Amino acid sequence: MGLTSIYEYLFTRFGKNSHYVGSISFLISRILGASFRLFLVAIVLQQFIFDDLGIPFEITVIISILLIWLYTRRGGIKTIVWTDTIQTTLMILAVILSIYYINQDLGWTFSEFISSSDFKEFDKIFVTESITERSYFLKSIIGGAFITICMTGLDQDMMQKNLTCKNIQEAKKNMIVFSFILTIVTFLFIVLGALLFIYASKNNITVPLVDNTPRTDLLFPQIALRSGLGEFLGITFILGLIAAAYSSADSALTSLTTSFCVDILKIDITNSKSIKTRKNIHVLMSITLIIVVIIFRYVQDKNVIDSLLTVAQYTYGPLLGLFAFGIFTKYKIKDSKVFLVVVINIIIVVIIGTLPSDYIGGYEIGYELLPFNGLINFIGLYMIRK
Repeated sequence: MGLTSIYEYLFTRFGKNSHYVGSISFLISRILGASFRLFLVAIVLQQFIFDDLGIPFEITVIISILLIWLYTRRGGIKTIVWTDTIQTTLMILAVILSIYYINQDLGWTFSEFISSSDFKEFDKIFVTESITERSYFLKSIIGGAFITICMTGLDQDMMQKNLTCKNIQEAKKNMIVFSFILTIVTFLFIVLGALLFIYASKNNITVPLVDNTPRTDLLFPQIALRSGLGEFLGITFILGLIAAAYSSADSALTSLTTSFCVDILKIDITNSKSIKTRKNIHVLMSITLIIVVIIFRYVQDKNVIDSLLTVAQYTYGPLLGLFAFGIFTKYKIKDSKVFLVVVINIIIVVIIGTLPSDYIGGYEIGYELLPFNGLINFIGLYMIRK
């Protein structure tokens, strides 16, 4: 369709209100998602480096986002693609080197580690005991699939790279290659996670505390930087950590700017007259990220990955419902009532998501909440069809 933003599809398919709902859902989702990732980097840098230098957390956040703003301001999507490639390579290299050096310190080869009795405590893939468990395998697979659909296919941050491919075949190739690489990288991170806990147990390393709360997010930097494994691993870890966050945050900042300009302000970003407006929005989005990351410092009490996926279940539901209804049906809808449908949907999902398990027979709601969220929204759109 020759679109700059994927949410323009919703305008073509349903109308301006649906377009606004889609773009606002993305803006909220991506601001929170990018902020979670940046928060993780900032809190690690703060705990292990800047606290010793007497630099406040707020300054750490401002410096981090300022650096991202500087190079995304000067370049477009081509800059993002190249910097993301370099940063992702650094991140994967950091994981591989960490696995190698920790195994070396334990006196294991990689194959000996995988076959060890210690690893057996962490190698369980499928939780099959009871469907009421939060991590029951079907709930994780179904919920995980829909999280991937939403955080990849319905997200301007990810899709802007596919939109810049020369043709549909190149875009398909990009998504297929991305899927295979992501599977391998995820496996490496899971293996590293198991290795970190094994190493911590063997060396009496405790999970770091923040405000008297155990933070498993900080176990990796604790081992990489303060367990005597060498400066090279520490430097590699810092580079990998910064690369991981920046590769997410830089493209997020660009996509947030693009979506706000195109979907909310309705300006033509290819027009030279819009450059000043676009740069101002770029600054505004940077300031927004700074504020949200600092807020997380005082309200965040769970590990970052779980928090990110939990938030995604609420914010991506309207997008899932709208795109599914647009793609799989031919109905038109009463566009003026879309906001009402979404508000009612969010209220219902929040009530369901916060129900104590005792109220529903011990059933723990997991990542299946996202497809359920999308289904409720789909039903709501069906009820306002023309």
